[in-house]
Amino acid sequence: MATVYFDTLSRMPTKPAARRPGRPRAGDAPVSVDAMLAAALRAFATHGYDGVSVGALCRELGVSHNLLHQRFGSKDGLWHAAVDWGFGGLADELSRATDPTLSDPLDQLEAILRRFLEVSAERPELVGLMNLEGRESSERLTYLYDRYVEPITAPVARVLEHLAAEGRIRPISGRAFHFLVAHGAAAPFTLQALAREIEPSDPLDPVERAAYIDMVVEVVLAGIRLDASGR
Repeated sequence: MATVYFDTLSRMPTKPAARRPGRPRAGDAPVSVDAMLAAALRAFATHGYDGVSVGALCRELGVSHNLLHQRFGSKDGLWHAAVDWGFGGLADELSRATDPTLSDPLDQLEAILRRFLEVSAERPELVGLMNLEGRESSERLTYLYDRYVEPITAPVARVLEHLAAEGRIRPISGRAFHFLVAHGAAAPFTLQALAREIEPSDPLDPVERAAYIDMVVEVVLAGIRLDASGR
Protein backbone atom coordinates (compact mmCIF):
# COMPACT_ATOMS: atom_id res chain seq x y z
CA MET A 1 0.00 0.00 0.00
CA ALA A 2 1.29 3.43 -0.87
CA THR A 3 2.45 5.64 1.99
CA VAL A 4 0.85 9.06 1.84
CA TYR A 5 3.04 11.65 3.51
CA PHE A 6 0.73 14.59 2.95
CA ASP A 7 -2.37 13.21 4.63
CA THR A 8 -2.74 16.28 6.87
CA LEU A 9 -3.64 18.31 3.81
CA SER A 10 -6.97 16.54 3.72
CA ARG A 11 -7.66 17.88 7.20
CA MET A 12 -6.93 21.50 6.33
CA PRO A 13 -9.88 23.88 6.40
CA THR A 14 -11.40 23.87 2.96
CA LYS A 15 -13.29 26.54 1.12
CA PRO A 16 -16.15 27.50 3.43
CA ALA A 17 -19.76 27.71 2.39
CA ALA A 18 -20.83 31.23 1.57
CA ARG A 19 -22.76 33.10 4.21
CA ARG A 20 -26.43 33.58 3.61
CA PRO A 21 -26.85 37.06 2.23
CA GLY A 22 -28.67 39.77 4.10
CA ARG A 23 -31.32 41.81 2.37
CA PRO A 24 -29.57 44.16 -0.08
CA ARG A 25 -30.39 47.83 -0.15
CA ALA A 26 -32.31 49.19 -3.09
CA GLY A 27 -29.92 49.92 -5.91
CA ASP A 28 -27.34 47.26 -4.96
CA ALA A 29 -26.23 45.32 -8.00
CA PRO A 30 -26.53 41.53 -7.75
CA VAL A 31 -22.92 40.63 -6.91
CA SER A 32 -22.08 37.10 -5.83
CA VAL A 33 -20.29 36.39 -2.57
CA ASP A 34 -17.47 34.77 -4.59
CA ALA A 35 -17.02 37.98 -6.56
CA MET A 36 -16.91 40.03 -3.36
CA LEU A 37 -14.35 37.75 -1.72
CA ALA A 38 -12.20 37.50 -4.85
CA ALA A 39 -12.08 41.30 -5.14
CA ALA A 40 -11.32 41.65 -1.43
CA LEU A 41 -8.52 39.09 -1.60
CA ARG A 42 -6.93 40.87 -4.57
CA ALA A 43 -7.18 44.19 -2.75
CA PHE A 44 -5.61 42.90 0.47
CA ALA A 45 -2.82 41.15 -1.51
CA THR A 46 -2.11 44.32 -3.50
CA HIS A 47 -2.46 47.08 -0.92
CA GLY A 48 -2.12 45.30 2.41
CA TYR A 49 -4.69 45.35 5.18
CA ASP A 50 -4.14 48.97 6.18
CA GLY A 51 -4.09 50.14 2.58
CA VAL A 52 -7.48 48.70 1.67
CA SER A 53 -10.46 51.06 1.67
CA VAL A 54 -13.74 49.25 2.13
CA GLY A 55 -15.48 52.22 0.53
CA ALA A 56 -13.31 51.96 -2.58
CA LEU A 57 -13.95 48.21 -2.70
CA CYS A 58 -17.70 48.83 -2.54
CA ARG A 59 -17.46 51.30 -5.42
CA GLU A 60 -15.46 48.79 -7.47
CA LEU A 61 -18.09 46.11 -6.87
CA GLY A 62 -21.04 48.48 -7.27
CA VAL A 63 -22.53 47.63 -3.88
CA SER A 64 -23.30 49.64 -0.77
CA HIS A 65 -21.11 49.71 2.30
CA ASN A 66 -24.15 48.48 4.20
CA LEU A 67 -24.27 45.28 2.12
CA LEU A 68 -20.65 44.37 2.91
CA HIS A 69 -21.26 45.18 6.56
CA GLN A 70 -24.33 42.92 6.65
CA ARG A 71 -22.41 40.03 5.13
CA PHE A 72 -19.01 40.33 6.86
CA GLY A 73 -19.51 42.62 9.83
CA SER A 74 -16.28 44.61 9.60
CA LYS A 75 -13.10 45.06 7.60
CA ASP A 76 -11.48 42.42 9.80
CA GLY A 77 -14.36 40.06 9.14
CA LEU A 78 -14.02 40.68 5.42
CA TRP A 79 -10.27 39.91 5.59
CA HIS A 80 -10.85 36.61 7.38
CA ALA A 81 -13.66 35.62 5.01
CA ALA A 82 -11.51 36.42 1.96
CA VAL A 83 -8.55 34.47 3.37
CA ASP A 84 -10.71 31.44 4.17
CA TRP A 85 -12.25 31.60 0.70
CA GLY A 86 -8.89 31.82 -1.09
CA PHE A 87 -6.69 29.59 1.02
CA GLY A 88 -9.44 27.02 1.56
CA GLY A 89 -9.44 26.58 -2.21
CA LEU A 90 -5.66 26.09 -2.08
CA ALA A 91 -6.13 23.33 0.47
CA ASP A 92 -8.56 21.60 -1.89
CA GLU A 93 -6.11 21.86 -4.79
CA LEU A 94 -3.13 20.50 -2.88
CA SER A 95 -5.18 17.67 -1.42
CA ARG A 96 -6.08 16.58 -4.94
CA ALA A 97 -2.42 16.76 -5.94
CA THR A 98 -1.41 14.09 -3.43
CA ASP A 99 -2.06 10.95 -5.42
CA PRO A 100 -2.45 8.02 -2.98
CA THR A 101 -1.25 5.60 -5.67
CA LEU A 102 2.24 7.16 -5.57
CA SER A 103 4.34 4.86 -3.39
CA ASP A 104 7.56 6.85 -3.71
CA PRO A 105 7.70 9.86 -1.36
CA LEU A 106 9.89 11.67 -3.88
CA ASP A 107 7.09 11.32 -6.44
CA GLN A 108 4.63 12.68 -3.87
CA LEU A 109 6.94 15.62 -3.25
CA GLU A 110 7.16 16.31 -6.98
CA ALA A 111 3.36 16.16 -7.35
CA ILE A 112 2.67 18.69 -4.61
CA LEU A 113 5.54 20.95 -5.74
CA ARG A 114 4.17 21.05 -9.26
CA ARG A 115 0.59 21.70 -8.16
CA PHE A 116 1.64 24.42 -5.74
CA LEU A 117 3.38 26.29 -8.56
CA GLU A 118 0.38 25.83 -10.84
CA VAL A 119 -1.99 27.23 -8.20
CA SER A 120 0.44 30.09 -7.52
CA ALA A 121 0.22 31.01 -11.20
CA GLU A 122 -3.56 30.69 -11.24
CA ARG A 123 -4.03 32.55 -7.93
CA PRO A 124 -0.99 34.81 -7.46
CA GLU A 125 -2.82 36.82 -4.81
CA LEU A 126 -2.36 33.96 -2.31
CA VAL A 127 1.43 34.14 -2.17
CA GLY A 128 1.18 37.89 -2.67
CA LEU A 129 -0.84 38.18 0.54
CA MET A 130 1.69 36.03 2.39
CA ASN A 131 4.50 38.28 1.16
CA LEU A 132 2.77 41.28 2.75
CA GLU A 133 1.52 39.70 5.96
CA GLY A 134 4.83 37.87 6.51
CA ARG A 135 6.74 41.11 7.09
CA GLU A 136 5.55 41.62 10.67
CA SER A 137 4.12 39.51 13.47
CA SER A 138 0.39 40.02 13.83
CA GLU A 139 -2.85 38.23 14.59
CA ARG A 140 -3.45 37.98 10.87
CA LEU A 141 -0.10 36.28 10.22
CA THR A 142 -0.71 33.86 13.08
CA TYR A 143 -4.12 33.05 11.63
CA LEU A 144 -2.64 32.41 8.18
CA TYR A 145 0.20 30.30 9.52
CA ASP A 146 -1.77 28.18 11.98
CA ARG A 147 -4.70 27.56 9.66
CA TYR A 148 -3.09 27.24 6.23
CA VAL A 149 0.73 27.43 6.11
CA GLU A 150 1.74 25.00 8.86
CA PRO A 151 -0.59 22.22 7.62
CA ILE A 152 1.32 22.38 4.31
CA THR A 153 4.88 22.93 5.53
CA ALA A 154 4.80 20.34 8.34
CA PRO A 155 4.12 17.27 6.15
CA VAL A 156 6.57 18.55 3.54
CA ALA A 157 9.24 18.85 6.24
CA ARG A 158 8.54 15.27 7.35
CA VAL A 159 8.95 13.84 3.88
CA LEU A 160 12.17 15.84 3.40
CA GLU A 161 13.51 14.41 6.66
CA HIS A 162 12.49 10.90 5.58
CA LEU A 163 14.20 11.17 2.20
CA ALA A 164 17.33 12.67 3.76
CA ALA A 165 17.49 9.85 6.33
CA GLU A 166 17.32 7.35 3.46
CA GLY A 167 20.20 9.13 1.74
CA ARG A 168 18.10 10.02 -1.29
CA ILE A 169 18.29 13.81 -0.92
CA ARG A 170 20.66 16.22 0.75
CA PRO A 171 19.40 17.55 4.09
CA ILE A 172 17.19 20.61 3.68
CA SER A 173 14.94 22.17 6.28
CA GLY A 174 11.25 22.62 5.74
CA ARG A 175 11.69 26.37 6.11
CA ALA A 176 14.41 26.51 3.46
CA PHE A 177 12.30 24.44 1.06
CA HIS A 178 9.25 26.62 1.70
CA PHE A 179 11.04 29.86 0.92
CA LEU A 180 12.82 28.33 -2.06
CA VAL A 181 9.50 27.37 -3.61
CA ALA A 182 6.78 29.72 -2.31
CA HIS A 183 8.76 32.95 -2.19
CA GLY A 184 11.41 32.10 -4.77
CA ALA A 185 10.16 29.88 -7.56
CA ALA A 186 6.65 31.39 -7.43
CA ALA A 187 7.97 34.98 -7.59
CA PRO A 188 7.39 35.55 -11.34
CA PHE A 189 3.68 34.99 -10.74
CA THR A 190 3.42 37.42 -7.81
CA LEU A 191 5.91 39.97 -9.21
CA GLN A 192 4.66 40.01 -12.77
CA ALA A 193 5.70 43.59 -13.51
CA LEU A 194 9.30 42.88 -12.46
CA ALA A 195 9.29 39.62 -14.42
CA ARG A 196 8.27 41.53 -17.57
CA GLU A 197 11.02 44.10 -16.98
CA ILE A 198 13.61 41.32 -16.89
CA GLU A 199 12.14 39.56 -19.93
CA PRO A 200 9.30 40.96 -22.07
CA SER A 201 7.37 37.70 -22.22
CA ASP A 202 4.28 37.15 -20.07
CA PRO A 203 4.99 34.81 -17.11
CA LEU A 204 1.31 33.85 -17.09
CA ASP A 205 1.20 32.83 -20.75
CA PRO A 206 0.02 29.19 -20.60
CA VAL A 207 2.84 27.81 -22.73
CA GLU A 208 5.56 29.79 -20.97
CA ARG A 209 4.07 29.05 -17.58
CA ALA A 210 4.05 25.30 -18.21
CA ALA A 211 7.65 25.35 -19.46
CA TYR A 212 8.74 27.41 -16.47
CA ILE A 213 7.07 25.05 -13.97
CA ASP A 214 8.63 22.02 -15.67
CA MET A 215 12.05 23.66 -15.43
CA VAL A 216 11.63 24.68 -11.78
CA VAL A 217 10.48 21.22 -10.71
CA GLU A 218 13.42 19.64 -12.52
CA VAL A 219 15.96 22.11 -11.07
CA VAL A 220 14.65 21.93 -7.50
CA LEU A 221 14.54 18.14 -7.39
CA ALA A 222 17.89 17.80 -9.15
CA GLY A 223 19.38 20.21 -6.64
CA ILE A 224 18.41 18.14 -3.60
CA ARG A 225 18.52 14.62 -5.07
CA LEU A 226 21.54 12.43 -4.29
CA ASP A 227 22.75 9.61 -6.51
CA ALA A 228 23.78 6.16 -5.33
CA SER A 229 27.23 7.44 -4.34
CA GLY A 230 25.69 10.09 -2.09
CA ARG A 231 26.53 13.00 -4.40
